[in-house]
Amino acid sequence: MARVSLLLCPRALGAAALAAAACWSTPSYALFEDSEARRAILEMRQRVDALTQASQRAGERSGDEVSQLRRSLLDLQMQIEALRTEQATLRGQNEQLLRDVAELQRRQKDMAQGVDERLRQFEPATVTLDGREFRADPAEKRDFEAALALFRAGKFGEASNAFSGFVRQYPQSGYVPSARFWLGNAQYATRDYKEAINNFKALLSAAPDHARAPEAALSIANCQIELKDTRAARKTLEDLLRVYPQSEAAAAAKERLARLK
Repeated sequence: MARVSLLLCPRALGAAALAAAACWSTPSYALFEDSEARRAILEMRQRVDALTQASQRAGERSGDEVSQLRRSLLDLQMQIEALRTEQATLRGQNEQLLRDVAELQRRQKDMAQGVDERLRQFEPATVTLDGREFRADPAEKRDFEAALALFRAGKFGEASNAFSGFVRQYPQSGYVPSARFWLGNAQYATRDYKEAINNFKALLSAAPDHARAPEAALSIANCQIELKDTRAARKTLEDLLRVYPQSEAAAAAKERLARLK
């Protein structure tokens, strides 16, 4: 027990050693010779010094290990924070990439729709006009509607030129019968009765079952009346009543025939 206490308390060892030396130095109680006492004291001091140094080294090593452990933990914490920052950055980049991809897909869709719309502008489309259905190029539709707009605006001379140009440019178009009808009306409005008659007759010859055919026949009679050709007008009105008896134009033809008699 005394040895253990000395190991734990170096100062106590030193004090004990000094006390022992004092006791040994007294001649009446000396157990050893002076040289042996000195040697024993030196050995004891050396042991005490060795123990003290060992304790100091152990403390220093323990302190170094704790410091090293703290540094390691600090480095690990910094690495963890760096990884978290990098992860957040990557997450943000990923979200931005997703937004960019979505935007590119939207633009691609818009571009595809735009291309389809532009292509449709050049592709034939189904048109229904005056009870007839046919395929027509966008250019035909555009030019016909432009000419008709002139007629409805009361610009009969310009409308006549526009419809004449349309018939020449698109002779096979499904718009031609209707174009001839409106061309004849524009010519009638400008008192070009002979040319109006020619276009109305061309409509009746090419499309006798056209929805505008009865009106075209009545318009021919009106032109003939303006030209003072009563006989021809009567014949035209009689033919109208015979061929298109159920048409609205037939009712007007009856009234005109009554006035011609």
